[in-house]
Amino acid sequence: MTHWTTLDYVVVDVEGNGQQPPDLVELAAVPIVGGIIGEPKSWLVKPDLPIAHFAQRIHGISNAQVVDAPVFAYVEADVLKALDASALVAHNAHVDVGVLQRKLGDWECPEVFDTLKLARRLLPDRKTYKLGSLVEEFDLGHGLEGEDQPHRATYDAVVTARLFVHLAGRRSLEELRDQPTGGSSDDEPALF
Repeated sequence: MTHWTTLDYVVVDVEGNGQQPPDLVELAAVPIVGGIIGEPKSWLVKPDLPIAHFAQRIHGISNAQVVDAPVFAYVEADVLKALDASALVAHNAHVDVGVLQRKLGDWECPEVFDTLKLARRLLPDRKTYKLGSLVEEFDLGHGLEGEDQPHRATYDAVVTARLFVHLAGRRSLEELRDQPTGGSSDDEPALF
């Protein structure tokens, strides 16, 4: 059995502009190396289309806040460097991966670990597997008071990293990779 810490991970979270398909407004990446959560990196970017009002209400990022932010092309090289890991981790990962693939063109996504799917499999019988509920249940938001808040990329990436480490625990890499049986719909909304 291979210990899960043999891989280097990057935990990502994206916040979008509320358009379809969603465009990137904010991105955070948190490394996990040797089982240790590293310092987050984050980027606020000016999306191609304005941020919809309902998206502003959710993540709190206004069009005024991004008017002077760089367009994604200016931060792309830094983002690619931050994403250089053996595996990517996200909560409801298909949303984050989809945005990254659209923005990064020929970027090859590494192996993905979805904490939503992992939590469903490893923590059965919960009423909900929403990130906020799991953060509260396991007190994963401690020390993140102040600027960091739920639905902002840095906060969500850090608590997702903590959730992943909590779920990985003493499990092997093979146990984390084990696919659940049966289907279940995601209870997380699509990216706004």
